Amino acid sequence: MTDSLHIHRLQKNYGPLRALDDVTFSVAPGEIFGFVGSNGAGKSTTMRIILGVLAADSGEVRLGADLIDLERRRRIGYMPEERGLYPKMKVGPQLTYLARLHGMSAAAAETSARTWTERLGVAARFDDDVADLSLGNQQRVQLAAALVHDPDVLVLDEPFSGLDPVAVDVMSDVLKDKAAQGVPILFSSHQLDLVERLCDRVGIISAGSITAQGSVDELRTRDGQILEIVGPHPDSRWADGLPGVLAADYASDATRLRVHDDVDDQAILAAALAHGPVHRFAANPPSLTDLFRELV
Repeated sequence: MTDSLHIHRLQKNYGPLRALDDVTFSVAPGEIFGFVGSNGAGKSTTMRIILGVLAADSGEVRLGADLIDLERRRRIGYMPEERGLYPKMKVGPQLTYLARLHGMSAAAAETSARTWTERLGVAARFDDDVADLSLGNQQRVQLAAALVHDPDVLVLDEPFSGLDPVAVDVMSDVLKDKAAQGVPILFSSHQLDLVERLCDRVGIISAGSITAQGSVDELRTRDGQILEIVGPHPDSRWADGLPGVLAADYASDATRLRVHDDVDDQAILAAALAHGPVHRFAANPPSLTDLFRELV
């Protein structure tokens, strides 16, 4: 079985700027870990340190009990945010070349290149220059480049960027299949609905520090729940000061209250009814997007 990927207390400074501050998390075999944060939060820096493209000022990256060295990094499938394909090289020969750099034989490399272009829907472009492909198809080829050498670990920086819904489904299925084979998968994305749907666990990074991590359910329930009430006019600000209410958002379509888990929801309903008829009263955990807005 593939080892877990461990990132332990990474620090990285650029002069007075601290890009990473004690970043620690792990990705277990067969786990899909979503790494989310605003632009400049430290996601790409962390991934580049995992790959050895950057050196950390302190901290460690391990596969299982062992520090990652050059030989073990060859077993990682990496998809950079800035796409790294040769634009004037044909798709198939390029993938074959990259697979051979990872130690595959010529025959095995070409077979793998054809398998992955077929799986990712770009087999018809096997003999075309990368520059002649659409951005979405270039993205598919870039993922094939991360997969072509049958890696033990996947580290993918914004793999869904620029993809249409069909391509998102194809890529999601590939990641789920690799996870089912025991591969640890770390990927970053700004598409939080996709992260929420696809990931086993999520880490949120802000200003170089991990501000929250856990399963999606753990994160969504860590700070209470959301009550959505349709009825009372928002200008009344009817929920201000009610016991157990942590925050109130008086939108035109509904009032959304963040409340403690043990709040007396019947008391809140009674307060709403005191300001007019209530057409909807529902309790929901916050979405990952709601949590992200609060933490970042």
